[in-house]
Amino acid sequence: MAKLYFRYGAMGASKTSNALMVDYNYMERGQHAVIFKPSIDTRDGVKILRSRVGMQKEVQLITQDEELFSTISGMNSEQKIDCVIIDEAQFLSGAQVMQLCDVVDRLGIPVIAYGLRADFAGNLFPGSERLLAMADSIEEIKTVCWCSKKAIMNARVISGVVVKEGEQVMLGGNESYVALCRKHWAEGNLGPKR
Repeated sequence: MAKLYFRYGAMGASKTSNALMVDYNYMERGQHAVIFKPSIDTRDGVKILRSRVGMQKEVQLITQDEELFSTISGMNSEQKIDCVIIDEAQFLSGAQVMQLCDVVDRLGIPVIAYGLRADFAGNLFPGSERLLAMADSIEEIKTVCWCSKKAIMNARVISGVVVKEGEQVMLGGNESYVALCRKHWAEGNLGPKR
């Protein structure tokens, strides 16, 4: 029975590596998974999905206004899709998450969405909010703060300082974001090594 999965974690929790490994597992078993990422994410190249540990693959792009049910349904009619994998799912719209529900419920294709739960200011992203409400399965992918406690916050760092105001979306990696526990995020404490 197909399900909608939301696997979330703070920056650096290996979400992209996990997504690429799931794709590999399907391929190894002779099945066909399709990976999508929002077109806004061009950090590693337009159609490239790359993990911090070096794994990468060319993927499909999701535009801001794309109707995902129609796109996936059309692809499935050309070649049977056994799984849909979405990276950076926090950038989806609420409507796109509902379209993924239709992919699961009407097409019977499992969808595994990976993303951040909350932004640098501790606010839910629209896509994550809808995924938290609609997913059949919600799983946390854990990482740790510099103090070894579980990191749940994505601190935005500008000139060595944690900032909590600004535009919700600012693409970046290790140079712009640090995963922190709630206490150290609230304090703006990047630890002894920063």
